[in-house]
This record gives sequence, C-alpha cells and structure tokens, in this order.
Amino acid sequence: MTYLSELKRWNKAYNLTALKTDEDIVIKHFLDSLLYLRAIPEGEISVMDVGSGAGFPGIPIKIMRPETEMHLLEPSRKKAGFLRHVIRMFGLEGIEVVEKRIEDVGLLMVDVAVTRALFDIKEFAGKAFSHLNEGGRLVVSKGPRVSEELKTLKEIDYELLTLTLPFSTIKRFIVVINKVERGPNSAARARSESSGGAQSGETVVCVNRECRLRKAGCRGFEGCPGFKANA
Repeated sequence: MTYLSELKRWNKAYNLTALKTDEDIVIKHFLDSLLYLRAIPEGEISVMDVGSGAGFPGIPIKIMRPETEMHLLEPSRKKAGFLRHVIRMFGLEGIEVVEKRIEDVGLLMVDVAVTRALFDIKEFAGKAFSHLNEGGRLVVSKGPRVSEELKTLKEIDYELLTLTLPFSTIKRFIVVINKVERGPNSAARARSESSGGAQSGETVVCVNRECRLRKAGCRGFEGCPGFKANA
C-alpha cells in the first residue's frame, strides 16, 4: 500500500502510469508483475528488469523474493529517481538502478532477464540474450496478439504459459526462452540438422567482432546475430 501511495503521489508530476484507480494499479501493475514468478526459478538468482519504468515487474518480484539480486534498467532520469526513492523507502538490499538502455549496458550478466510491454519477443531476445548466464532465461509477458510474435521465432525454442490476471478476465501469455547449455559443437549440429545434415569438421564461431562477449571466449549461440557455423 505504501508503494501504491508513492506511485500515485509521484505520478502527478512524473507521469509514471496511465492507470488512475487503486484497483487498476493493484491488478494491472502489482499482480501482473507477480505473474512472472510462475516462470522465474526460486533461490538466490540474479534478475535484470529491462525498461523497469515505475518498477514493474522488478520491485514486486524483489519484495516477494528478497533473496533475488535485482537490476532495474531504466534510462529515464525521472523514473530512475522514483525507483531509487522506493528502494530507499523500503530499505531494499541487493537491488540497483541502472540508468541506461540495455544497448548501453556493459558486461552485466544475469540468470533471468524480464521485460514488460517494451519490446517484441524477437527484438528482446536479440538485445538481452548476450546478458544471460549459461542456463539462464528470458521471460516476457504478452497480451492476446502474442501468436503473431511467436510466428517470428522459427529458430528459437520457447515455452508458453497462459495465465489469467487475478480478479479479472484478462489473459496474460508468459513466453520463456531458455539459454540451453551446449557443448562446443552442439549448436552447429543443431543448425546443420535443421538444414538437412551436418558437415564434417563443422565448428561454432562468432562472426560479430564488436560483441563484448567475443573477447571472453563466446563462440556464439542460436538466436544471436553473431552465430555462424563454419567448416
């Protein structure tokens, strides 16, 4: 309720949300954020909330799972100021505000990256996948037009959770994309199998010389623009 009160107070000057009633804010912001918990592993994991805005879904997730290490990415100075205010007010630890777009973030590696109504799924995967630790996952919440976006994920494996927003009839579709651990040649084998057969001596390489992960030894992965299978 304190979060709700502060959000409404700051909203008068900073335009943090278009929702006006307490009921709408509680259901469509707070409870909507908590739906992500259905797709986020429990335990001491790290989470990056991309385009956090007024703190959704990152801060409700942090409140419910205080053991989570949370990184809130928000390039707007005013919204970032609100996020820092809320963190101080609640005395939250293990949480930081990164006042940048994901394109400008350095080598921040996390177990889970989430976003809420900011990118389409394929665009989010392209921007956030390189920030995932091995075995990590992307989690995106979508509305009824999710099927149109899923058609673009031809080469990406995903899981789809269909949920109903509490105290409403609104459907939410949680899309989960896992970064599967692979051997050095497994991604190349998977790609060659989908194209009709493997080539002898084929290995995985990254052809994106500007990628910050390349110098750290990353060979590329399916779904990454720098991925390529070379003989």
